[in-house]
Amino acid sequence: MNLNRYAVKGKDGRTAILRPAEETDAPFILQAVEEIIRSGVFIQKEQKRTLDKEKEFIREMKEKGNLYAVVELDGKAAGIARVIKGELAMKRHTGLYRTWLSERASGVGFGREILNYTLDWCRNERLHKLCLTVFASNEIAVRLYEKNGFVIEGIQKEQVLLNGRFDDEIYMARFFNKQNKNAVL
Repeated sequence: MNLNRYAVKGKDGRTAILRPAEETDAPFILQAVEEIIRSGVFIQKEQKRTLDKEKEFIREMKEKGNLYAVVELDGKAAGIARVIKGELAMKRHTGLYRTWLSERASGVGFGREILNYTLDWCRNERLHKLCLTVFASNEIAVRLYEKNGFVIEGIQKEQVLLNGRFDDEIYMARFFNKQNKNAVL
């Protein structure tokens, strides 16, 4: 698979391009982040970066050999996926996954596609373990991760307050070389 750039079809017939983020994506990434922050759920951010900081972050991700990919829809970034590899020698075999999709890119299969893109990148990088956190109320995402081999490693009860309601934060991981038999349920 070409991890640089490829097209995927959504269930609604639209085509998105999955590709590495470029500094020119920064304004569109920030626009989408602002939309998601306003919704008050499913993103662990309360304010967006400045344009210069986002461009710097994209550069740093590339320089450090991490993944920063975009879901391009109609010529604009409408979602992202990031994997930050462990910086310490003892953790270089791991990665921390973060992803989000704007409302215009949600619910049509692009989340599954960007996850597949990310898992292929992890295999190419020979990662042993990919970690993530997800809110329990995001049942669609939890099911997607489970279908793709992620296991629950732990749950922090009532860890976040989303739109006036407490929600659990689930810690999940996918192991590339073996299954983790010690996951908690």
